[in-house]
Amino acid sequence: MNWHAMRAIYLFEMARTRRTLLQSVISPVISTSLYFVVFGAAIGSRIDEIEGISYGAFIVPGLIMLSLLTQSVSNASFGIYFPKFTGTIYELLSAPVSYLEIAASYVGAAATKSMILGLIILATAGLFVPLQVAHPVWMLLFLVLTAVTFSLFGFIIGIWADNFEKLQLVPLLIITPLTFLGGSFYSINMLPPIWQTITLFNPVVYLVSGFRWSFYDVADVSVGISLFMTVLFLAVFLAVVGWIFKSGYRLKT
Repeated sequence: MNWHAMRAIYLFEMARTRRTLLQSVISPVISTSLYFVVFGAAIGSRIDEIEGISYGAFIVPGLIMLSLLTQSVSNASFGIYFPKFTGTIYELLSAPVSYLEIAASYVGAAATKSMILGLIILATAGLFVPLQVAHPVWMLLFLVLTAVTFSLFGFIIGIWADNFEKLQLVPLLIITPLTFLGGSFYSINMLPPIWQTITLFNPVVYLVSGFRWSFYDVADVSVGISLFMTVLFLAVFLAVVGWIFKSGYRLKT
């Protein structure tokens, strides 16, 4: 493993966060705080509890997951797209750095940034509502797996996109709606039976459910199934990234 090259790419991507601190960290935290004000105060005043948990506390895992998914995808997609846009990707591909090392560096940096943001939002949430984390180790495990999985997904989007519009298309039109419809702000058990079944086809349900279980010991889906689905998504995205580098899809032309 070329650790020096991986470290250089990783640190370069992390430095970009410091240069764009307002956009990368402060803006998502402010947006999440507004969610607490709108959902926690306006809707929370009409909904006392869900499954024995105050509504404000109940939505915390969903809000963290919303930011984690969108930021993981955005950070990783822009991180690999920009070298393609400027043409420096070809210098990287011709350097003595393997495809695995390139992917691990970009994905690792994107996942690190989104996890730091998730922990900041968790700390911010503690200012609004009383929090408890029943299973901190499992919480961190779901946090890491989700960040890495969707950073890989963002990496794939960055390779696929050939303009900035496509770069924003998936996070805005797919990731955010799926998160809102994936039980972030409600329990899917509140839905009619037919919609509960339909909702189970939404992959974000398993991520939010497992993450919420690590906080409050309540889940819409079995924790084992949530963990299995998360690992399955990770394996699928790893396979796609491997195929991209093996075939040279949108990299050799």
